[in-house]
Amino acid sequence: MTPLPEPSRDPYIGWRRPLSEPEFRRGDTALIIIDMQYFDADWESGIVLDARRAGFEQDMLYYRDRLGLIVPNIRRLQDACRAKGVEVIHTRVASLTADGRDRFPIHKELGFHAAADSRDAAILEELRPVGDEIVFTKTNSSVFTGTNIDNVLRNMGIKNLIFTGVVTTGCVETAVRDAADLGYACTTVEDACGAMVEEMHWASIRVLRNVYSRIKSTEQVVNMLEEIPM
Repeated sequence: MTPLPEPSRDPYIGWRRPLSEPEFRRGDTALIIIDMQYFDADWESGIVLDARRAGFEQDMLYYRDRLGLIVPNIRRLQDACRAKGVEVIHTRVASLTADGRDRFPIHKELGFHAAADSRDAAILEELRPVGDEIVFTKTNSSVFTGTNIDNVLRNMGIKNLIFTGVVTTGCVETAVRDAADLGYACTTVEDACGAMVEEMHWASIRVLRNVYSRIKSTEQVVNMLEEIPM
């Protein structure tokens, strides 16, 4: 159950006009899977392992369980999109160089580095791209400022974006905000996103809800995708 107030009782959105419901269609809709890679979405790797070794093992148990929820949910969404011919697009954090000299300054300062062709840079086996699905590589938070995704989406006629991935408070939220400002109709799948701290996940969902994005569940989005005519 969501810890957020009912929309009508939330002073952030209760007085606003609701966002219109999205209408997903083959050819104008894409599933965006944010950074579901070993660097930040695997219990035994990357920054998750760094946090555990730094003494936050117990604190990270929430994120471990959250990953156990969102990975199969994202796979359901992938399967539903592929079955209907809806674009499935992946993003990942990865440097172009072995030493990471090409990284954005913020990733250098934070010490975030997934070397080119490393395991950390690889997308989780369960969610790996299929066929010619597009993968955008970045070394910053928002895929819209770190890559040419906007140009590519417009070239393909994409208008509706379905967002999933990690972390809600970082690369997911920044991508959704930027996409909304660029004019895309955004849907964020709450139970297919995760943050390392539960209250931070819900804070981002509250910020996005009915301002930058519609908030849906995996079940809701799968049902909407299944209604797309073949």
